[in-house]
Amino acid sequence: MSEQLDAGETGETVLRAAVLGTGAWGTTFAMVLADAGCDVAMWGRSPEVCDQITTAHRNSRNLAGIELPATISASTEAGTVLDGRDIVAIAVPSQSARETLAGLRGSWPVGATAVSLMKGVELGTDARMSEVIAESLGIPESHVVVVSGPNLAREIAEHQPTATVVAGTDQERLAQVARACANPYFRPYTNSDVVGVELCGAVKNVIAIAVGIAQGRGFGLNTTATIITRGLVEITRLGVALGAAAETFGGLAGLGDLMATCASPLSRNHTLGRHIGQGLDLREAIAATGGTAEGVKSATSVLELAGRHGVEMPITAAVVGVLHEGLPVADMATMLLARPKKAERT
Repeated sequence: MSEQLDAGETGETVLRAAVLGTGAWGTTFAMVLADAGCDVAMWGRSPEVCDQITTAHRNSRNLAGIELPATISASTEAGTVLDGRDIVAIAVPSQSARETLAGLRGSWPVGATAVSLMKGVELGTDARMSEVIAESLGIPESHVVVVSGPNLAREIAEHQPTATVVAGTDQERLAQVARACANPYFRPYTNSDVVGVELCGAVKNVIAIAVGIAQGRGFGLNTTATIITRGLVEITRLGVALGAAAETFGGLAGLGDLMATCASPLSRNHTLGRHIGQGLDLREAIAATGGTAEGVKSATSVLELAGRHGVEMPITAAVVGVLHEGLPVADMATMLLARPKKAERT
């Protein structure tokens, strides 16, 4: 790992962190790192956004109304941002992550810990984001740590208290990232189940779309509760088939993130689903949502992954049907309710 800044009389060191991506979650996590005492630089593609972050301490395009710590800087020059960093958090759209990171491979700081803030499964490869990061950058998977949990960016940016999960296989790097993001409003818990934590983050977006569709159709809390709880069964079923620990799915990264994403109007996936339920087509719903809803594309790759492992995921299949295969929204509930009767836990 790179040399860290001396913090002076305390004897502790200041971690040097970078964040790739100036969207709402990337900007919020930069805030979290800065408020935990890290030296933080951000990389983004928009000169205007980077200049505003650095000089005005705001990101009006992606996090309106929030004042950022004055210590955060941003630049479009990746080499400058990445130079000498101990931790690099990655918050770019999951389906373009491989291409983006491949272009940054030559600037990657030797020994740095990559922190995945992305939630998705890659189309075409069915790879989890930690796998995409390791392959794209040519680093060991043990150098990748995953942050996931109930992480609605706006609430965290407003310093509303929350907890998150930091998952990885290298205990030193886990401790490093947990220290880097622990502050008075953000509490990290560590977990070694990378597979389970990543699948929770990816599939909950799909379930949130299903909840949004149901609510857009005017269905109430009984329907919402049914989709959330049976959605959790689907996520757990897939995770266990891939070797994840069953207990992960009842924790912050599983049930916690699922509840937050399915219940909140701040969730883009939930919002997009609601637009679909109200009668918009996918193109119109994406435009009305005004940002990337990762579950739109991940739904297909999640269903492909489940199929390869012989895992049944009826809610995910219904979402794919509505979004990509022409299934009428009105037929979605009928299709799910007409499934063969079985015991609850199966």
